[in-house]
Amino acid sequence: MSSTPTSEMEAIVLHAVGDLRYEKVTVPTVGPGEVRVRIGFCGVCGSDIPRCFSKGTYSFPTICGHEFAGTVESCGEGVKQFQTGDRVAVFPLLWREDHAACEQGKYAQSDGYDYLGSRSDGAFSEYVVAPERNLIHVPDNVSLEEAAMTEPAAVALHAVRRAKVRLGDTVAVFGLGPIGLMVAQWLKASGAGPIILFDIQPEKLEIARQLGFEHAYDSREVRPAEVVKKLTDGHGVHVAIEAAGVPPTMITSLEVARRAGRVVLLGNPAADVTLPASLISQTMRREVDILGVWNSDFSVYSDDDDWRTVLSAMASGILNLKPLITHRVPLVEGIAALNMMHAQSEFFTKVLLHPEQR
Repeated sequence: MSSTPTSEMEAIVLHAVGDLRYEKVTVPTVGPGEVRVRIGFCGVCGSDIPRCFSKGTYSFPTICGHEFAGTVESCGEGVKQFQTGDRVAVFPLLWREDHAACEQGKYAQSDGYDYLGSRSDGAFSEYVVAPERNLIHVPDNVSLEEAAMTEPAAVALHAVRRAKVRLGDTVAVFGLGPIGLMVAQWLKASGAGPIILFDIQPEKLEIARQLGFEHAYDSREVRPAEVVKKLTDGHGVHVAIEAAGVPPTMITSLEVARRAGRVVLLGNPAADVTLPASLISQTMRREVDILGVWNSDFSVYSDDDDWRTVLSAMASGILNLKPLITHRVPLVEGIAALNMMHAQSEFFTKVLLHPEQR
């Protein structure tokens, strides 16, 4: 164990909707079975923007940020698997032991959970305290920048696994934000093909092409349903993954699924969606499966879950996330970066915040 290096730390604190302040706050204390992590990098999730600027959190003040990795700074009494200096990624959902879903290891399906970065203080800061059971060692050849993207990469993997993608399946992905681009890489690793990608930002489409995806289309310049029809000989895709969360892509995802196909709802919905009766009828007639995805699988007692698969894929080079990083921003400039994302005043994919180096 080690003592707290200082009594205060830098953080971006949300005091109310739209009221973000860069300030000094008390370093969180470490209790039994807990670990204090010095943040290396914290990714800004798409959900953090409405959380900060429109929806708010469960209480105020709150430090947001749930996609992070760092270095163990201090261990509480009883911690056995980690020691000072270990590099770790942290599963941000804090589950209860007495819920039926948790007894089955389905922590993301539990009720009454806590969550770092939305219900409790997260990682737009220098330090976070988390239970030992929520930590995973980061492989030596994986950077903390990459490891900070373990959470969204695990969600992307969970979506592909939920869809039961098979070798040779044709798949369409709508929305090429960080998770959409991660989904595409998991699909390639699964042997799917063709993988057909759609977005409305040329820069995102260019990143997709740089990652080796030839079928990347601007939805403003083509009709996605016609592209899918042409590339699948009129059959439609085995799997359509909606990763944008906007009504047009949700509707199109249902349109392009073939008979007995699967549609995965992955993007956080930005607005209500009204489905035409004819589309509902055709979805029923084609017996299309609609699958919801929220979060990812994490296990305390097994070495086979979404999180460990992600870190292993990073270490082996199967998953290449560095091209997704467009911004590395020190915390002191973090509010400006969050405002930029909210206003969409410049192009970005993954924005990483980090404390000043010491």
